[in-house]
Amino acid sequence: MNGVLPDRSLRQLIETGAIRAEQPILPEQIQPASLDLRLGNCAWRLRASFLSGRGRKVSERLADFEMHRMDLTGSAVLEKGCVYLVPLMERLTLPKGLDAVANAKSSTGRLDLLTRLVTDEGTEFDRLPEGYDGPIYAEICPRSFSVLVRPGMRLNQLRLRQGQAVLSDADLRVLHGREPLVTDEALIDEGLGFSVDLRPARGDLVGYRARPHSGVIDLDRIGAYAARDFWDELRTTEGQLILDPGAFYILVSRESVAIPPDYAAEMAPYLAMVGEFRVHYAGFFDPGFGHGSAGHGARGVLEVRCHEAPFALEHGQVVGRLVYERMAERPERLYGTGIASNYQGQGLKLAKQFRTG
Repeated sequence: MNGVLPDRSLRQLIETGAIRAEQPILPEQIQPASLDLRLGNCAWRLRASFLSGRGRKVSERLADFEMHRMDLTGSAVLEKGCVYLVPLMERLTLPKGLDAVANAKSSTGRLDLLTRLVTDEGTEFDRLPEGYDGPIYAEICPRSFSVLVRPGMRLNQLRLRQGQAVLSDADLRVLHGREPLVTDEALIDEGLGFSVDLRPARGDLVGYRARPHSGVIDLDRIGAYAARDFWDELRTTEGQLILDPGAFYILVSRESVAIPPDYAAEMAPYLAMVGEFRVHYAGFFDPGFGHGSAGHGARGVLEVRCHEAPFALEHGQVVGRLVYERMAERPERLYGTGIASNYQGQGLKLAKQFRTG
């Protein structure tokens, strides 16, 4: 059956060797609709981001871009504003009919840690074509904070699919009529649109802006850093926020959304010309997010970057969309019920490394 592969199918691909690794793949890497990928033992500092291109391997292109090689064993700092390439522990031999797409994990995006998958013969980031056989790499560019990393850390994840899985707008309307996907009126246009919340039900805290000169963040230290040392709180009662060029923001969606158990979704930037900003990172939403026993509806955290000119963002302005896909079959575990998550039932929330209050 066409659709996104669930946890059961991922385990089968691991058992057959289609997905393999230099160290055994851990059970906790397998999510309801994706596989977490692990950093390997070294990194190359690059002078520029690159794609290998048709007919060429990443290893053949490194000489053109490598500045120096770093040993990650123990730990190493990836500095803000620099570009790194890290071989991942996992390697793939995709069977016929399967392709794959990668995305940053939630905490990676909330740290403004641009992480993209790179492959041999690649002509675009985060995409593996049907039949891909080879190594995979993570290109990492810390944008707001320098970070401390180690082998085995999981910064991005892979979703595999068979055939056409994306729901058309007509299919999405039918699904919404059967199982409401959003608490408010559904804006369906090449996916389910969502808007920004700048009038919170309680208080006046609407978001956070990354501070420009902060310390190093050890990604393994959960709740170890005071948010005030890395973020400025954004408060307003006006329903408006002026975004500064080059600044990075954490905001939250006005709508609570739900992903039914037989579906998965991906956050994508809104395609219309809505201003000098964009929701900076896409992200995977697992089956069961905001659904059923996980609570009806959960809000999406938005990672926003402003570009060339200051921009006045208004409450309720559409800033992104969720693209829904069918699962090939229902996962054995659903988000928020079968697995623990740092972001279950989330509202406005920073990455798990920070503590507020």
